[in-house]
Amino acid sequence: MTRRYTMMACALLLSACNSTQNQTGFTSQKLAGGPATANAQVFLPNPVQTTGDQTLQDSKDADSAVPSSAYYKVVLTDLDGSGTLQGKWATVRSETGKPVQVTSAPLNYTRSSDQFEQVMAYFWITEAQKYIQSLGFGTGELPPVNMESQDVRINQWGQDNSYSIDTKDEIRLGKGGVDDAEDGEVIVHEYGHAVHDAQVTGFGSSLEAGAIGEAFGDYLALTVGEAVAKKYGAPIKADLACIADWDSVSYTNAPHCLRRTDKNKTIADQVGQVHADGEIWSRALFDIRKALGAYKADRVIINAQFKFAPDTSFNAAAKATVDTAQSMYGTTAATAVKNAFLARGMQP
Repeated sequence: MTRRYTMMACALLLSACNSTQNQTGFTSQKLAGGPATANAQVFLPNPVQTTGDQTLQDSKDADSAVPSSAYYKVVLTDLDGSGTLQGKWATVRSETGKPVQVTSAPLNYTRSSDQFEQVMAYFWITEAQKYIQSLGFGTGELPPVNMESQDVRINQWGQDNSYSIDTKDEIRLGKGGVDDAEDGEVIVHEYGHAVHDAQVTGFGSSLEAGAIGEAFGDYLALTVGEAVAKKYGAPIKADLACIADWDSVSYTNAPHCLRRTDKNKTIADQVGQVHADGEIWSRALFDIRKALGAYKADRVIINAQFKFAPDTSFNAAAKATVDTAQSMYGTTAATAVKNAFLARGMQP
């Protein structure tokens, strides 16, 4: 089975997904009585990564399919006081099952409950935005990136698929096999498309730009997933370069990966499909991360994207990233970034 992330406009075509930032921001009517934070439990980012168990299967959403040790206690932050999963950086707009009511009681749902996936979506989108801000974006040092409440709909796409809709500024997470909102990396991947389009409206309008978009979504899932797992003391026992290990158990062989960020692909390996070709760009980003460390690499990678054209090419985007590394950290960093792209056959 081939995993697909699609735009509404593309129907079921394998293509890039984008979400347009609402420049007016999101406002909501607050209702009295809801807290600003809530205790909850989630996967960090998924049970395959934290247990290292490649034999886990979905088993039709059964609680017994996943050990209790795969759940981690976390805090949902930035809630707006409405008593729902609506906050400064994420809003669960609609869902199957009863909407979560946020009170003083812990939200300790398990995967057999639709409410667990609502909590996962709110948590991971909020944590992704907070991670981006921790890099200096939107703090006065660097420009803001998608600093609004991101709308998300849960289990309202009846296939094993997720996507972002650019015209509605929303993420929809699907079901089938492992429901998509059970895997934090799938959630953050989709948020990556919203990030990209918030930086460059209409990003992904060429094949290579679309591949860059898919690659960045995978890379953001990797780097945010690792950072949040460390924050809460969760181990990463599976291969970090494997993306969406849990979501992909129903359609891949062990070790389970939707895609990888460490394949030895170059531009000579392009096949004209954004997800496959995205593994060329994501390998370059993975190598930049190894060369600079996550903090510097992520600042350079995200900041460079402001300079991308909607239909950018690999070479043009690589040059923008090298130039950004030079301006932020100097020649040594820029050389490391350039070498990562040269190794993929690009000419920055």
